[in-house]
Amino acid sequence: MDRSITPLKDLWGRHEERLREQLAESSTWQERLVLMDEFLTERAADAPEMAPEVAAAWDLIVGRRGRVRVDDLAASCGWSRKRLWSRFTAQVGLTPKRAAMLVRFDHAARALTVGHNAADVALACGYTDQSHLHRDVLAHAGCTPRALADRNTTAG
Repeated sequence: MDRSITPLKDLWGRHEERLREQLAESSTWQERLVLMDEFLTERAADAPEMAPEVAAAWDLIVGRRGRVRVDDLAASCGWSRKRLWSRFTAQVGLTPKRAAMLVRFDHAARALTVGHNAADVALACGYTDQSHLHRDVLAHAGCTPRALADRNTTAG
């Protein structure tokens, strides 16, 4: 799996430099957040349109909370698995499998942070078992499910 990191300057060039200057000149977090919101909204407006099949695959991933097989996604849009993989990755920046895994993790993390126990979350979110959930939380959040749940209760 390619895990390379592209610096924002390589993506946005002079736009990134100007944003960095504006953020440094801002005196409050509210100003910085407004700048980021405006910048990202402008960048999104200039982005190429996503293929309807890719958008539908994304909607299916989100709608099923990441509990979907890539073969089923491909079949739903009438593409081969290979074509979906290629087009989805090019337009979203993640493979469909990785996107589904992250959506599933997001759902699980939210459930953990509102107090659901790990065994119930693992079952509800489609993990093979509690150990599988534990490994995902460690990989994505850098802590155990209990620590993730505790972060929310101590931060609130």
